[in-house]
Formats: sequence, C-alpha cells, structure tokens
Amino acid sequence: MCWEDEAAQGLRPPKPRTWAPRGRTPIVHVTGKGYGRVCLAGLVCAKPGRRTRLMHRTLIRRGRPGEVKGFGPRQLSALLDAAHAQLGGPIVLVWDNDRRHLSAAMRAVIEARSWLTVFQLPAYAPELNPGEMGWSQCGLRRTVRS
Repeated sequence: MCWEDEAAQGLRPPKPRTWAPRGRTPIVHVTGKGYGRVCLAGLVCAKPGRRTRLMHRTLIRRGRPGEVKGFGPRQLSALLDAAHAQLGGPIVLVWDNDRRHLSAAMRAVIEARSWLTVFQLPAYAPELNPGEMGWSQCGLRRTVRS
C-alpha cells in the first residue's frame, strides 16, 4: 500500500526584517536571482512485515518557456512505474483529490496498469495521508490547488 502526495517550495529568498541605528539604512544581502520552484512527489509505501519505504521524485522549475510547471500524468506515471519495479508487486495507491489525479489523462494511465489499484481520500483529510507529515520535516510548504 502506498500513499502519494506532492509539495512545492519557492526559491525566492524571504523578505527579512532587521534593525539599524537611526539615520543608517540597513542593507540585507541576498544571494541568487530569486526565481524558481522545487516540486517534490513522494510515495510512502508500507507492507506488513517489511520496513516502510519513502520514494520520491524532484522537479526544479526555473520559469523558462515551455517548462513543466509541476507533476503531470507523465511524471507521476514514471514515479509509479519506478515504485512498481522496486516493490516487485501490485500497488494499492491512496492519494488526495488533486485535479491532476482526477484528469482524464491520469485515468488513462491508471487503467493501462493492471497492477495498480487507486483509492481517493476524502475531500480534505491530510491526517489520513502519512505523506503529508513528511513535508514539514523537510521544511516544505504543502501547495493546495483546486
């Protein structure tokens, strides 16, 4: 059984606050150009009698024209195929109601894999998905899209 979830983090530096003596403008140095986004998709896989596994894929978005903005059917199917190869058996997948999971393209990907059974979580139930807990450990924000 595997639980899947995605998260993203912008690469813009935070807007810091500081202090300075009266009459002196504070200068805060920031490195990097400040644009981009890191997207992660993770699978938490559990099997009775075995250790729990975490499998993930990373996408880095730099904002270039034509660049993939996040995980679509092609990237998610590659993650599922890699998980199937590593786990060596059928997969029962549990994931949220993200619009990318409910698309016609994703349904076609699921139907093409006889070893894959998919269950949707209720509308908003992050406490039922163990993958949600991992993002806070990584320092990432969960992106909520409708």
